[in-house]
Amino acid sequence: MRFETKAIHSGAGVDEGTGAVAQPIHLSTTFERNEAGEPSRGYSYIRDGNPNNVWLEEALAAIEGGEAALSFASGMAAGAALLQTLPRGSHVVMPDDCYYGFRNIAEDLFGKWGISYDTVAMEDLDAVRRATRETTKIIWSESPSNPLLKVVDLAALAEIAHARGALLVTDGTFATPALQRPFEYGADVVLHSTTKYLGGHSDVQGGALVFHRREALFEETLQLRTITGAVLAPFNAWLILRGIRTLAARTRVQSENALALARFLSTHPRVETVFYPGLESHPRHEIAKRQMSAFGGMLSFLVRGTRADALAVTSKVGLFTRATSLGGVESLIEHRASSEGPGSITPQNLLRVSAGLEHADDLIEDLAQALG
Repeated sequence: MRFETKAIHSGAGVDEGTGAVAQPIHLSTTFERNEAGEPSRGYSYIRDGNPNNVWLEEALAAIEGGEAALSFASGMAAGAALLQTLPRGSHVVMPDDCYYGFRNIAEDLFGKWGISYDTVAMEDLDAVRRATRETTKIIWSESPSNPLLKVVDLAALAEIAHARGALLVTDGTFATPALQRPFEYGADVVLHSTTKYLGGHSDVQGGALVFHRREALFEETLQLRTITGAVLAPFNAWLILRGIRTLAARTRVQSENALALARFLSTHPRVETVFYPGLESHPRHEIAKRQMSAFGGMLSFLVRGTRADALAVTSKVGLFTRATSLGGVESLIEHRASSEGPGSITPQNLLRVSAGLEHADDLIEDLAQALG
């Protein structure tokens, strides 16, 4: 089946008891056991599993092209769980433009966990090779990255990782499996903040790990999730699964809108630089074109001037909502450094945009008047 069909039918089915086309939500935290004290219908306790979570995980594995998936309470919980499976003495290679939450994990927690790391510009493959060690267990990648929309060569990174006996982990939140499937380029694990495009309506929090192979790492991560309890609520699983059904259609329009906005901004005299892989001027445009079927709904740009000049633009928008997060049906704009807080390494004049489903001309007109 093609992606659009998988997104509709994976983890789906008519409810056997009622014939309902929309699947039920199982809110129960505990399940009946038989006379021998064993789970009578495959479920025991919410921390161990729930039907809604299982259906979501089936769908995530199918649309990403993996053998198994695990859902979590957030994208951060998912990534942290994977990293916590590493033994003491492990080494991780991190990207220089990385979601700040995972940068914080590396800076604040790796030392306590006995993990070392190096940060590199992952578009420089020689730098990645130099950063790896005998103890390297993971090369962590984002493509496109947050917030500078850097694009990395996933196939080349996978080759480097595997030569060291390490794994390539890719954060696929920006691209989504509708536009890019890292397993096709050799990745081993794909991370998603399902809060974003997979949920798609700015009303649910969740995260997921999808595994190319269901092997020991999957079992270790499952055990860790069970112990720590970072499970996704059943209603959240139901909402994310519902969001997946429309993912292909939404990302198509969002990609079109983002490209239109990027082209407009690239010609505006008050804009210094636009970061969007769909622009021919993007330094990694050809790699993005090879890896992605479209270029996504996220872009960022530098306003000419200072932090105050960038914030002034956000104060004048009408259609865009000033808010963090991304991937919803409404268009968002944020001063990224403010959202990241103290310690942010994002340029102070950078604004990040999540293009929604509005008409592109209306969005362009709103940014035009805000820029002045």
